[in-house]
Parts: sequence; C-alpha cells; structure tokens
Amino acid sequence: MKHISKAIPILDGYEKVSGRLAYLDDMRIDGMAHAKLVLSTVAHGKIIRIDTGVAKKLPGVIEVFHKDNTPQNTYNSTIWFEDQEEPEDERMFPPIVRHIGDRVAAVVAETAEIALEAARLITVEYEELPAFFDAQSALRAEWSPQSAGQDPAKPNLANETVFDYGDTDMGFADADLVVASTVTTPRTHHCAMENHTCVAIPEPEGRVLILSPCQSVFSVQMVTARALGIPASQLRVVKSPIGGSFGGKAEPVLDPLCAYFAMVLDRAVGISFNRTETFTATRTRSGAEGTIRTAVRRDGRILARETDVLIDVGAYATGGGFLPGSMAQRLCRLYDIGSQRFRGRAALTNTVPSGAYRGYGSPQIHAISEINLDLIARELGMDPVAFRVKNLIHPDTVDPVMGVLVGNARIRDCVEQGAERFDWGKRWQRKTDSGRIMRGVGMACATHINGCFPGYHEATTATMTLRPDGRLDLNCALHDLGCGSNTTLAQIIAEVLDIAPTDIVFSPVDSDTCAYDLGTRASRMTYIAGEAVRRTAEALKVRIKAAAALELNCATGDLALEDGSIGCKSTPVRKVSLAALARLSGDRDLVLSATETYRATANPGSYAAHFAEVAVDTLTGMVNVLNYLAVHDLGRSINRQLVDGQIHGGVQMGIGYALFEDININPKTGAMKGNSFSRYHVVNAPEMPTVDILLIENPEPTGPFGAKAVGELATIPVAPAIVNAINHALNIRMTTLPLAPERIVAALT
Repeated sequence: MKHISKAIPILDGYEKVSGRLAYLDDMRIDGMAHAKLVLSTVAHGKIIRIDTGVAKKLPGVIEVFHKDNTPQNTYNSTIWFEDQEEPEDERMFPPIVRHIGDRVAAVVAETAEIALEAARLITVEYEELPAFFDAQSALRAEWSPQSAGQDPAKPNLANETVFDYGDTDMGFADADLVVASTVTTPRTHHCAMENHTCVAIPEPEGRVLILSPCQSVFSVQMVTARALGIPASQLRVVKSPIGGSFGGKAEPVLDPLCAYFAMVLDRAVGISFNRTETFTATRTRSGAEGTIRTAVRRDGRILARETDVLIDVGAYATGGGFLPGSMAQRLCRLYDIGSQRFRGRAALTNTVPSGAYRGYGSPQIHAISEINLDLIARELGMDPVAFRVKNLIHPDTVDPVMGVLVGNARIRDCVEQGAERFDWGKRWQRKTDSGRIMRGVGMACATHINGCFPGYHEATTATMTLRPDGRLDLNCALHDLGCGSNTTLAQIIAEVLDIAPTDIVFSPVDSDTCAYDLGTRASRMTYIAGEAVRRTAEALKVRIKAAAALELNCATGDLALEDGSIGCKSTPVRKVSLAALARLSGDRDLVLSATETYRATANPGSYAAHFAEVAVDTLTGMVNVLNYLAVHDLGRSINRQLVDGQIHGGVQMGIGYALFEDININPKTGAMKGNSFSRYHVVNAPEMPTVDILLIENPEPTGPFGAKAVGELATIPVAPAIVNAINHALNIRMTTLPLAPERIVAALT
C-alpha cells in the first residue's frame, strides 16, 4: 500500500508547533464582551440572595445573570440527538447548588478584567443543606438532595444495570476456589492543555452562532436548545480547533450560558475558564468501588464471576449515568466465562459532575477485574500470564451483553507474543529482592469498543468534491481532538484515490452544512468515520473514472488513478490530471462529487496486553516504572507514528492513574484539594519509562483497510499492570488507587 501504514507527519503539525493555529482563546472578535462566572462555595445549598448591586455599578459591566433572570429549563448535558431522553436535572443557574463549583451567576463586561473584578464584588447568601461526598453514604440516605426524579426508594441512584447470564450459582458451587477483592479507583481530571472556552455571536433572523472546541456540534446544538427552550434550528454550531479533550469536552458546559448571553445582549460574548475553574466546574472521570468474586477450578479455569460496582457520578446525572451499562459490556468481552452476574450502580453525590474520560468506564472496570485476576493467580500458584491465556476469548466470540461478535480478536497473540518479548517468564520467576529497593513485574489485559453499534444512530455521512485545483474537499461532521485523526482519514482517502494526503481539505465542522453525526466518542473515529470516508472515496473514484472515460475515450475498466492523475493502463501516454478533469467536467456543468452514509453493522473489540517492571523504594514508597511494553491488536495501523503517539500518551495517563492522580475531595467539606497543577500531579517526562510497542496487525474485516481503534484502549490496562507489579514486588495486596507513596508505606508497616 502507498499511504496506509505510513508514518506521515500530522497534517496541522507545523501550524501547531509554530503557533500559527488559532485556538478559540486566540481569536479576536470585534465587539466581543467577556463573561466571568461566580461559582458556589458550598457543596449543597439553597440560594437565598444574590447581591449584584455593587458589581453592576462598576464601569464596563453590561449585565449580571443568575437564576432569577435566566431560563430555568432542566436539561441533561450528555444528549446528542433530537429525541433522546435522559434524566434532566441540570439548569444554567440552579436555585439550589449541588457542589462546590456549581454555577451561581455570571458577569458580562466589556473586558475580561472588568468581569473578573465585578464577579468578586458579588455576594451570595446560602441556606446550607445536608451533603453527601461519597457514593456509599449517598445511597444510604433516606432522602435525596438532588431531586432528579429517581425512584423514591433509591433517592440518589442515578442509574442501575443488572444482568445475569449462565448459571452463576452453579459455577460457584462447582468451584475449587473463590477469590474476592474490592478495588477502589479515584476521581481524576482530563488535564487537557486547552481550558474550557466558548464564544457565541448573534446572527441574522435571531439565530446564534456558537464557536466551541467540542466533540460534537450536534450535541452542543441539542443541549443548548433544551437549556434555552428554543428550537435547535435557531442555533448554529461551528467546531473550533481543540487543544485536547480526552472526553472532557464531550458535554457542553459553557455553551448554553454563552448562547443565552449573546442572544439577550445582541452582541458576541465569550467565556474562558482558568485552570482551577476547569477542574472544579466541568467534568471528571468517575470514581468507582468494585467488589468482584471469581470462582475457579484448581487448573485455573474460571467458572463464574460476580461483580458489584458502585460509581460516584457527582452532582448531576450527565454522562455518568451510562457508566454501569458501559462497564458491564467492557467486562464481558475479554475472558471466556460461561456464567457472570453483574450489578452496577451510579450514585449522585455533592461533588463535581463526572462524564466521559478516555475509555468511559473501561479504566475503572479493568482495574477492578485485572487486579482480582492477579490475586487469583497468586492463590492458585499460577503464572498470571498462563492463567489469563487459559481463559481469554477467541476470535468471533459473541459478546454476551450486546449480542454482537467481538470480531478478529487477537488478545491471545497480544499476551503470548508480549510475554516472549518482555521476557516475562524470567522476570516473573526471579528471586525476590532484599533491601530497600524492591523490583516486580505485572501485566494486564484490556479491551474496548469500536463505535456505538448496535444502538445510538451509529452512522457517518461524508461528501467529497474534486476541486479545479486538484485538491479534494471533505465535508463531514468529523471532530479531530488534536490527536491527528484527520491525518488518518486523509491517508485512507489518499489510498483509494492515489492523491497526496496534503491535498485533502477538511471543511469546517458546521451544524448548518454537515450531515448529522454522533461526533468523536466511543473510539469510532478510525473504525466508523474511516470506513465512511473510504466508501465515499470509492464512490467518487467511480465518478472520476466515468468522467475520464469521456475525456480520454477509454473504457472505465482500462483506467487507473496514479499520483493525482488518471490514465489508460493500455496507453500510458493518454492521461489527464485530476485538476484538469475537474475543470473540464465543470465546463459541462458536471461536479465530480460523491456522498455516502456508512451505517455500522458490527462492533469488534480492540485488545491489548501491557507489561510493566517497577522498582519500589520501601522507605519512601516512591515507585519507578523501569520498563514497559504495550502490545496492541488494532487490526492494521493507518499511521504508525500516530499510533505510537497514542500509546505513549495512554501509558503516561495510566501511570498517573495508578500512582498519583486524584482530585481528592475533602470528605468533610466537599472541596476539591487537587484543583490546580500545583496540587494535582501528572506524570512528567523524567518519570516516563521507555515504552516498547508491539503491534499485532491482523486485519479486522469490517474496518477500513482492516483498522480498529487504539486511542482510548491505550490507557486502559496501564494502571492494573503497574498495581500488579507493585504487589508482586512487595508481596502485598494493595487495591486502592492511586498507590501514592504514603499508602505504600502504610501497607508495609
């Protein structure tokens, strides 16, 4: 292949590193006013009085918005299509705040400095109400402070998923050994380089244009329309370049406010959060506590498993409500277990809301299950690799939760080839260290989805038009989050049409001009959008050949595209450039264009096995990750350089999840301790190990050129692999993440 599996640089890389790419905060819009939010200082309270008098008198203040002069429509910020119904418990400015950082008021002023000064002059009086800062206490409560319309018998239960397949009770009855463990995972933040921001601009006929670094223009449109109580047609949403998201910008947070301010004031309004506001007033990864019981035979075969997960989704239902079902589905497409029972509950607490974050439930449930598997192997006296291999699924296994095939699942190849490359057997069996520094190895397996099939309107529409200059316009509601997915899609198109990837022009993602799309979520970009553009390119190729046959007086079967031209294979001198062909076709009022909608018919799994070696300082509790191997079944890599980048970034995130990261809610006040980079530690370059990468490239038949996703999966097995390595090094059983130094020291004393 000419363009597939080639490591070409990211298409907008030069613009990014040179500073030429304008992010939303870099844009200067004439006449734009600036808004600054006033955020709640109490975890739960009824707003009795908001004193805006002094703030309004400050020169340059245009207006102050709050609960008494804004719409009080309830909405759910996670919806992404017109008729979607989810619990609606959020308001632009609620009369009762539910967490520290909840929205109380907003000052709109001529400058950002004036808005900030005025916001500090606003005083708020609260009637404080009882608050719950952890999921267990929230579910034990006899009444709900949330008023989210849940079952009165379970007042703070946002959602619950229960399933049971096979004969789980029989599996436990027949077991030689039952091993139980409880694993706790922390609340963590996305830490994207770009903070949350939004700009809204009035347009003719009462419409409002929203500029947003979002993951779905249609989600922004739907959520904002419901919040404002207006038809979605009154809103136009255009995606601005995005400086990272990892799921943090999947839900519109500022957009409804910004749009309303612009509509009322009839002028452009912008809101830009600082880092602390982004921590405390947007979204996080949910914390979870999972108890898992596994029934096994002495030979290592798993007979049954029972999992109970309690998830802290924070103050509002938002996207956290889908997590129990999501975790169940991820849990059951990795190992061949004939009987499983699962209960997942999402609890509302008076803490910052949660939502999507790279893997959407997968990091939590894999930590819960993979740590448990290592503890089982220890009880059995088995090598953790051999134990897993005995139980892993085979290709084309049926996912018992969704009822679809897992596709060409090569997880066994990942584990077996990874163990050989890592020299696992030798490292695992070596003698235990003595002294202050102890070394150990650990591994973990993981899986993730490729899109939303069989539900949720899983389809993508693309339109391609050949320009008279030979370049290709692509119109599609694609949302590159900064990781280079546009480059991947360009390579797929270039492979079909044999043009340079740099000759593909991506039209702005605009709700007015793009066909509806779910946006960037659920690892669907390469697998779903990639197949959509491949099919559209194939359709355009047919039209190009038909036009060239007329120009060259050549049978379509004798035509071939090569390097931006098309010619007769039997008579090589007879050829025409695509640019000339587009101009000639235009003279005949023929536009060389194609539109295709790809509707998914499958949802294969992507798979990975990660291996880690650590050194633990038993005096300080500090952990050094010495060696790391990431083995991935991704079907086929479209761009090896971008794949490696995704895996390196995923390992960095996963190490932080295992060892450092925690927003750390104060159990007495609900305040977030880790609300800035000075208090929230992410893994920096000196702390990163050398990451070895092994790709298992066995094509997935339903993917574009055999490709599957890698971006979200890359971070999922990291934390349990490192936790298992630490437990191996120290011969302990730590199950509460992160394994911060003080926790390790406490476990050794």
